[in-house]
Amino acid sequence: MAEVRDNPALNRFEMDTGAGVAFATYRRADGVLTVLHSEVPAALKGRGLGSALVRGMLDLARAERLKVRPLCGFVARYMTTHPEYGDLRQ
Repeated sequence: MAEVRDNPALNRFEMDTGAGVAFATYRRADGVLTVLHSEVPAALKGRGLGSALVRGMLDLARAERLKVRPLCGFVARYMTTHPEYGDLRQ
């Protein structure tokens, strides 16, 4: 699986997929990462890439000791169904 990276110039986390870039846009302020939107190339939907992107993003947020406010529905559902990330939720 591809590595998730932060692209602060575009305010998004990115993951190369071979068919384009999967990404999640965010705002960062006062120790909180507000996730606004996530997107996977249409041709690759349903293959678990969105989950891999979110997992990588949450792992990076944890490493930076950030709290996460998921305004993106996909990210919010992922955090609800993966309680191991519950401590990150704001």
